[in-house]
Amino acid sequence: MIASKILQIYAHYNKRLGAYKITHILQHDYGIHISVARVYRLMKSLQLPKMSTQKPFHPHKRNENGRCTYHLQQDFNQKAPNIVWVSDFTYIKADGKWYYFCIVMHLFSRKIILWNISGKPAVNLVMTAFKKAYTKRNAPLGLMFHSNRGTQYTAFAFQQLLNSLNVVQSFSKKGYPFDNACCECFFQYLKKEEVNRKTYHFPKELQLSVFGYIEGFYHAKRPHSSLGMMTPNEKEKWYWA
Repeated sequence: MIASKILQIYAHYNKRLGAYKITHILQHDYGIHISVARVYRLMKSLQLPKMSTQKPFHPHKRNENGRCTYHLQQDFNQKAPNIVWVSDFTYIKADGKWYYFCIVMHLFSRKIILWNISGKPAVNLVMTAFKKAYTKRNAPLGLMFHSNRGTQYTAFAFQQLLNSLNVVQSFSKKGYPFDNACCECFFQYLKKEEVNRKTYHFPKELQLSVFGYIEGFYHAKRPHSSLGMMTPNEKEKWYWA
């Protein structure tokens, strides 16, 4: 997949290369002969930004005008593993209290790479989930990480983490929840098929319930129309066969 190679090159060179140089590397290192125009179009479709040559005046300030955010553009059907991950969190009640449930989903297979439950919606909830997922998947190169514009994802500490790993961060457009529809669908499945059917008296009960649903049912038994009616486990096994 040429787009995945472009992402890998872009990340490997610390987001510094433009279409012309990436075209050269594709030809020289991978034997892929395509035009600069096509590479430019693919980079544009991936929303890869040009490398800034100026230091930002307010590094902690969120930019809300969309110029510095990179959108997945609802391209949910990825052709290869570990190119795009998506993330979100929802609320689940246990023992009369609300707990925050964060997921990191592998968009290629819809598999939940990592999930985390916390009593507080702090940025550490997201950072912990991402770090564990990144380690679990052997630090993939050329990764795009997509989420909504929640404060956990736009936090300076989390953006620093992604930048240090050369991970391209993508945000949903403001006011467009459908840009992260895969996560929203998973939360609907989880609540309809598991969580809303039970009452949890202790946080441990909630954790065991979520674990059983994800590993015992969602990954192993639940077919997805977007995956040709394969389960997430079957999708990944099919790719690596």
